This record gives sequence, C-alpha cells and structure tokens, in this order.
Amino acid sequence: MADNERMDVPELLESASLLVPEETATENDITVQDIWDYLAHDEWEIALDLLEEFGDGRSLPLAFWEKLAEAAEQLHLERSAAWCHRRCSEIRNGVIRADLTLRPVGEGRRTTPISGAGVLRPMWDIGHLSPTGDRAVSIAALWVENMPVLAPGGHATVRLVPLTPSHWTHVQPGQQITMHEDRTVAGIAVILQVHRPAATPRR
Repeated sequence: MADNERMDVPELLESASLLVPEETATENDITVQDIWDYLAHDEWEIALDLLEEFGDGRSLPLAFWEKLAEAAEQLHLERSAAWCHRRCSEIRNGVIRADLTLRPVGEGRRTTPISGAGVLRPMWDIGHLSPTGDRAVSIAALWVENMPVLAPGGHATVRLVPLTPSHWTHVQPGQQITMHEDRTVAGIAVILQVHRPAATPRR
C-alpha cells in the first residue's frame, strides 16, 4: 500500500468489518454492529480481537486479513500481527492442520521448546523421494494452536503452511508425516485437515 493511501487503525478496522457478512455472529452472539460500537468508542484492540474471531469462524477474503495485520502492526500487537500475516499466508499457500507429537529430550536433538507463533520452518517427510531414491523433504512453517510454545515430548494441534504448495497436493487426512530439523526425526504428525490455496485475484 502506498504511503499516500495508508489508512489509520480505525479506518483499517472499519474497512475489514465491511468484508464480514452482516449475519455473522461469534459464539457469544457478537455481531458486526457490535464492532462498530467498539470503534465508535475507540476500543480498537477489542474490535481487532473480535474481527479475528469472526475470521477464525468462517472463510473471509485475503484483504480482510491484510487490513487486520496492518492494524495490529500499528497497534504494536506483535502476536496478533503475526497471526493475521499467518492467515494471509494460509490463504495464498494453503494450510494443513495436524496432530504433532515432538520427540522427548534424549530421543531427539532438540532440548528446548519451539515457539508456537510461526517462527520455525522445519522440514517434513511427506513421502517424496529424490531422483537418486533418497528421502526428499519439504519445508512448511509451523504454528501451534492455542499454545505459546511446545516443549520436547509435547503434543498439540499445529498448522503447517507449505513453502512450495505443489509439493503437498497428495497429502490427505489420516496420513502420518515426520518433522525434521536435521537428519533425525524431531516429531511425528498425523494430518487432520487439508485446505488448498485459495484462488486470489491478480492485482
């Protein structure tokens, strides 16, 4: 977005709210009208949190998450901004949800927890072979749902965003894949859901 088109926080949140269907409501029966009420009282962080909740409950366009990401950055809400940018990547590249169990200390190389906020981009064995018949791994960024970190030996539902989506077209729910940070197995995951990349209009 060009500097002369830069929106401020309330404008970004208002613009994002217009992309939410009017009939949408959260589990607590919060509606888009409630968002406007919070914006009218300069409760920007509450409005942002609720808009994220709307987006997590249904499929909303890329522009929705882009506006939320910029608003979160202007509010200096780092994890919220990271999540919104993450959702943009999921729309562009697709996302695989999986149950991941890390190897405990002593069985794997890792001795420290991994960040849950999409920092780690490990390698995954998803069944591909190199031209020489060796194992070929594919990279996917990892986000841990509802947990700030995941310790060795821990178990959690994770979201994987492939670096190269075309490598992942064959994966299916129920399939087991392995996570690698080096040649050893760092964790074992079972795929729960596969969401292919969205077709986004060219700009």
